[in-house]
Amino acid sequence: MNDLHNINEPKAIPSIWSDTRAAGFTMASEPLTCSLLRTLAASKPSSRFLELGSGTGLSTAWLLDGMDAESHLTTVDNDESLLSILQANLGADPRLKVVCSDGDDYLRALRGEHFDFIFADTWTGKYRLLHDALELLNPGGLYVIDDMLSQPNWPEGHAEKVADLVATLEQMEGFRVTKLSWASGVILATKL
Repeated sequence: MNDLHNINEPKAIPSIWSDTRAAGFTMASEPLTCSLLRTLAASKPSSRFLELGSGTGLSTAWLLDGMDAESHLTTVDNDESLLSILQANLGADPRLKVVCSDGDDYLRALRGEHFDFIFADTWTGKYRLLHDALELLNPGGLYVIDDMLSQPNWPEGHAEKVADLVATLEQMEGFRVTKLSWASGVILATKL
């Protein structure tokens, strides 16, 4: 079995990849993680999705490809130039709300709201304000993070932050957690 054979990527992906490379953005989610996101999104009909760390919209495209017509996705990033790539390729989708904001501020402003699926692909909701993000999940909601396996672009000391985060997630009550040493390293957590 070849994980990347016949992956059936969303139609917008070639254009987003081209724009991503031209912009010099090197921190995009990789295709295997994105394929998993699409499959998981398909398991949540009529749901609210939150993506923290939009980048250029690669993972956004996969999430949208898995979502049904009644679902809605809010994606947040603080980089207008990256979001312009996302908007150019995905902005016409009525299920999508794109927010340019500081992630920490935006996450704090969401208190009291609830989501069925959160993909935290930045420091916000992952290394910072983890518990704030998890508070937003409905029972049965999925929390997904990637980049848990060592990456060549990690700054010094980041491996310790990853280890601390993994330990925190392993010990949380009220969640079921699965760690996948696959793709870039994925952790899935479901709120009980």
